[in-house]
Amino acid sequence: MLNTLLSSLLCLLVPLLGLVLPATALDTSAGVGLQDRALFQETVDYTLTNQSNGDFEGQNLANTSFAGAVGRGANFRGANLHGAILTQGAFAEADFQSADLSDALMDRADFVATDLRNAILTGIIASGSSFSQAQIEGADFSDALLDRDDQRLLCREADGINPSTGVATFDSLGC
Repeated sequence: MLNTLLSSLLCLLVPLLGLVLPATALDTSAGVGLQDRALFQETVDYTLTNQSNGDFEGQNLANTSFAGAVGRGANFRGANLHGAILTQGAFAEADFQSADLSDALMDRADFVATDLRNAILTGIIASGSSFSQAQIEGADFSDALLDRDDQRLLCREADGINPSTGVATFDSLGC
């Protein structure tokens, strides 16, 4: 409950940063460097929206919120979803093939029959999520936080090597 509240609050505050900050060069004297530019990037908030069958192929959706969104059958193939929030979302039968989902918050979400082949899922938090019937060949789950039952289920299907990271799916799951 607290995590959901904090996520919702963050989703409301991040767009406001773009309105408050002047459109000038970054002032590095205050400790804000070039590596922090992503904090000020404009993002679209898809929280609690219906994105079923939506087409997000190849889009930069880093740090975007899909919290509570419905994305059944949506196309996220090759999209950058680094640090995205997919908490309590419904993404059954969605295509995340070759997508970067690293450091995404994916807890209590539905990924049933989702295509995660060659996806990067390093550092995700996906406790309470469902991955039954998901295609995971070549997916990299290194340092992912998964429920033990999900890990066992995914280990039965683990095969392949991620073409971007060079890590075997079986090894990344700690099977």
